[in-house]
Amino acid sequence: MRSSLSRTAIFFEAAVVVLSSESEEEEVMSLPERIKKRVAVGSEHCSPRGGDAAGGEVVREAQVLPGEVCGRGGGAERLAVCSLPGSDKPNSPLVSRVSPDASPLLPKKKKYSQKEREAMCQNAWQRRKEREAKKRQQEEEKERRKALAKMLKAQRPGECQKYITVVLDPVLLQVEGGGQILSALQAANYSCVVEDQAVPCSITWRRKTVSPQMGGGDEWTEEPNVLVLLGLEEFLSMAHSYKQEAAGCAEGQKETLQSYVAHVMEKMPGKILALAVVGVENYFRALGAQSKHRQRQAAASGSQGKQSKQRRKEAKDSGLELTKRDMEEALVDLQLCTQVQVSFFESCEELGEFATMFAKAVAEAPFKREREKTGFSFYLEKGWCGGVKVDQSGKGLLKVWKRQIQQFNRVSPEMAEAIVSAYPSPQLLVQAYGRCSSEQEQENMLANISVCRGEGVTATSRRIGPELSRRIYLQMTSHNPDLYLDSTG
Repeated sequence: MRSSLSRTAIFFEAAVVVLSSESEEEEVMSLPERIKKRVAVGSEHCSPRGGDAAGGEVVREAQVLPGEVCGRGGGAERLAVCSLPGSDKPNSPLVSRVSPDASPLLPKKKKYSQKEREAMCQNAWQRRKEREAKKRQQEEEKERRKALAKMLKAQRPGECQKYITVVLDPVLLQVEGGGQILSALQAANYSCVVEDQAVPCSITWRRKTVSPQMGGGDEWTEEPNVLVLLGLEEFLSMAHSYKQEAAGCAEGQKETLQSYVAHVMEKMPGKILALAVVGVENYFRALGAQSKHRQRQAAASGSQGKQSKQRRKEAKDSGLELTKRDMEEALVDLQLCTQVQVSFFESCEELGEFATMFAKAVAEAPFKREREKTGFSFYLEKGWCGGVKVDQSGKGLLKVWKRQIQQFNRVSPEMAEAIVSAYPSPQLLVQAYGRCSSEQEQENMLANISVCRGEGVTATSRRIGPELSRRIYLQMTSHNPDLYLDSTG
């Protein structure tokens, strides 16, 4: 039997014996005979006298010591345990280490120089620094997006009221209508504080600004709007002073509405002022009823002329000669000169509702300003803002095409309808332009389209005309985005 092993460890009855074979070819024999032969060969290698029988037993069955390795696979060392003949202890084992030459050795670990190790450490540190910087940048971007989303949410209707604080002047709560204003604002869940203002009976607003920057703290900013409550007598006196000033008979330079607004703007520069007055309509209604009552009394007594003179004298003394028309003239002058409007209310409850709506408008102002930034340099009417709904089947595209034609100046819906009826899509119109033989023919291609207006006996008919035909041609074929189409303005 052939054996490719140079040495073989055999475990037999708990004994470890190293058998060696010097011959590559062996006769076929039974297992007991092979074992006996191998044991005999092993005794010759272990005996110092070449296997003398007088030397005693050389190869002994050695017990496996605790911790000893009897054999390793894969090219590892093998241990041979033998007994020394001259040892004091008859069973003292001799362990010899044998390294197989045919087994491949493990690759040795490469040694690096000091500079190479420093370069490797530097590269590893740089990669770690880059990973940390990238992770930090991702976290900052995540926080920035979160802060931006929070800022946009704070501007939405329904959420913006939570970031608004209404500041009321203490004098406002002491006059008629001030208590209703505070109650209405609190009922609408607005945060209200009472602080001294530069102008008595005024209301201002503060907004809690959410910063879109990461780590930016919330700040409070003053809103530009201010609402001032004027007393009825104070307002009538200012309107009467304007009447006297307009008539050229002003006495003592009394304060008018315009001078009052100028005084307020000096104390609160940069503010958008609004005035509110309660009871003006009731005053003029009572004044008219009183005047009619006096006229009836004068007619009944027969002394109408004398009573009329007496009534005018009493009115002049009491300042009641101000009419509703005089008041409206004072308001028109105020609006033209200062752009300030005055709102009138019949009751304090209406004033409280107005203050609530005013606060809501102030809170939603940033959101509406952002929504109006459409990028168009022209004004879109309400009917155009809604747009045209187009479904997946294409229904609604004809209306879109009609709307595009109506964007031209001086184009009525009837004219757009006539063009769309002749050419139901922009592609069909461009194809029709391509079939024309000259540019002049292209410009006048739509000029003779008939436009019908009205129905029945009142129906009229006209043509599109060469001017609109030329403008539509230039719009559909020109490559100049800044081309001015309307030569007539």
